[in-house]
Amino acid sequence: MTFSKSSKIFIASATTAALASSVLVITPEQTQAASSFKDVSTSDTHYESILKLSELGIVNGFKDGTYKPKADVTRGQVAQLLAKILKLDTENQKDPGFTDVSKSNGYYGAIAALKEAKIIEGYEDKTFKANEKISRAHLAKMISTALKIYPKNKEALPFTDVKLFNDEIKALYDFGITLGTSKTTFAPNKNVTRGEVASFLYRALNVYDSTFSLSIMHSNDTHSAVEMAPKRAAAVKEQRAKNPDALLLDAGDANTGTLYYNEFKGQADVAFMNYMQYDAMTFGNHEFDAGSTPEGHQALVDFINSADFPLVNVNIDFSADAKFTGLFTDLITSEPENGKIYNGIVKEVNGEKVGIFGLTTAETADISSPGSIAFQNYIEEANKAVKAFEDLGVDKIIALSHLGFDDNPTVDNDVVLAETVKGIDVIVGGHSHTTLNEPYVVNTNTTGEAKNTTLIVQAANASNYLGTLDVTFDTDGAVVAYKGELLDLGKYNYDPGALKLLQPYKTRVDEVGSTEIKASTTEALVSPRVSDEGNTKQLSVRKNETALGNLITDGMVEKARSFTKKDIIMAVQNGGGIRAAINAGPITVAEVITVLPFANTLAVMDVTGAELKAAFETSIGVYPKEDGGFLHVSKGVKIQFDSSKPAGERVVSISYTNAEGKEVALESNTTYTIATNAFTAKGGDGYDMFAKAYAEGRVTDLGLSDWENFKEHLESIGTITPTIEGRIVDVAK
Repeated sequence: MTFSKSSKIFIASATTAALASSVLVITPEQTQAASSFKDVSTSDTHYESILKLSELGIVNGFKDGTYKPKADVTRGQVAQLLAKILKLDTENQKDPGFTDVSKSNGYYGAIAALKEAKIIEGYEDKTFKANEKISRAHLAKMISTALKIYPKNKEALPFTDVKLFNDEIKALYDFGITLGTSKTTFAPNKNVTRGEVASFLYRALNVYDSTFSLSIMHSNDTHSAVEMAPKRAAAVKEQRAKNPDALLLDAGDANTGTLYYNEFKGQADVAFMNYMQYDAMTFGNHEFDAGSTPEGHQALVDFINSADFPLVNVNIDFSADAKFTGLFTDLITSEPENGKIYNGIVKEVNGEKVGIFGLTTAETADISSPGSIAFQNYIEEANKAVKAFEDLGVDKIIALSHLGFDDNPTVDNDVVLAETVKGIDVIVGGHSHTTLNEPYVVNTNTTGEAKNTTLIVQAANASNYLGTLDVTFDTDGAVVAYKGELLDLGKYNYDPGALKLLQPYKTRVDEVGSTEIKASTTEALVSPRVSDEGNTKQLSVRKNETALGNLITDGMVEKARSFTKKDIIMAVQNGGGIRAAINAGPITVAEVITVLPFANTLAVMDVTGAELKAAFETSIGVYPKEDGGFLHVSKGVKIQFDSSKPAGERVVSISYTNAEGKEVALESNTTYTIATNAFTAKGGDGYDMFAKAYAEGRVTDLGLSDWENFKEHLESIGTITPTIEGRIVDVAK
């Protein structure tokens, strides 16, 4: 094995496991010495591994000319080997914090360097146990972490005895670094000998030398959830400590959704993206929401100008809007300027070129206000982008996509993109607010034929998660291994610097939140729960019609009708999404947001009467128990049900008021258009019939903020008199 230009084994770094192109020079004397261990013969199983690692100066023999291949290896000795392989600075390290590792310990420098590089953690009792013999499982953990070797797939290990470090052992197994002690056993607790550790390391280095690992952090649809930004910043800082060269990417819709956007027009959002040092972003549909205002897209232009990172997109034509003159170019460049728009950019990571381009859903023309900005065919433009990257010698390509994971396939979505366009390795997605807890793998094309792997990732919305992806490429730029997860930002502390940055924005937003809207209510708009003290009637927003639910659904149906010009027969809202009451008197902005706090958006959906009936059977299926999926309905709709009947057979009748003002019965075989929130439209709360409609492309997310729609509806009424109208009635009572 030769470690040439692409070899990453000897890259020096005092704080990381990143490696540089520096080949150790082997003299003839060293080669001779390496091949003359008295106790290692050519018939020895580990002969070649010991020989090669000795030639590279990674392993040494003893003064008596032996290697002792059958002697057990300690944790400290493995730490020394890995620190030597990674060329870490073992002389100038801070105390690793292990109670049993002092400077007098011969392994101190190596252990400290590996701890600083986030490769080792030690035990819960703050010890490292350097002199303990290392087990096969712990060796697999250390090798996998140090050399960034990840599992190739999610297939189960054949070993029945692996309970700990499953992913790390799987990674080594996938790449042939270990085959186990038998077909079904790995012997995770068995001690490792000096000969075995040489073979483990030699095989691992062969894999490492022929692959390239890239780490990505990703966000999408943060929707001005600025108060979560300090937690996101803390997670980013944690990940960068492990992988300083990790890319930080955003798939759009950074703007709109909270008072932070209403008040600061994206400047608060971009300030935190700059603080976290994003590498690139693409546009979401909400970035164009202000296009219909007198100022047009000035807020978006200001956002771009403020960005300390480039924006990328290949299927948006900005040329007809003069505000973007000088901001965009149809180039793919390796020298992008911050605050500019490119078709794509090339980033160099550890000597390898990575291409990044962007796509935005064509639905933006219908669900936002892009004005003269045009949207081109995403498949055609993606193919052009991939070819342009390949012409530049770039074979590792990331698409920042605001198309939606599995949105309407007749328009655009990520799965179709992955199946259709060759050469895209990773799709960092957005728009559909999909929670992909692990990467979605596409390895067949539209006709079912095998293709190189494309990974799709997406991190829900509202900055609830930071996505992470580690992906390994072979020498041809094909994905061969990966691991990815979503980090729950609710579990993180606030980053102090970001918290300080937040303060002036929050002060202003708190002030605005206490502002009264142009509406008041004569009585409290309650959101009762059965468990509420004094609720003797056992009423609940999760099983009964409420005045608050009526107002929300009325606002939804009116907004959907005016926005789409469609004949929308009703709106439905899940009771679990109504989170608070509104006090009697003047209504504040903060109260409206607290009622609908999930940054949900308005969607319209085509469903049959039979599907709607099935949905209402689900809605009252556990009645009189509470259910977060209980559906409130808009004015003119009447649902009668009989709670004495078995679940699934309770709906007696469903009617709605048609465009002529007549009450008509729902017909099973007729297709209707209804409005709801995006969560419910995707099948949330167990609405499988809605999930089916979503999967079949019968749902359109209008991208309109639920709380802002609700605020507008309340203001259109002015003085609210809470009423229950008998929209949902149990005839058994």
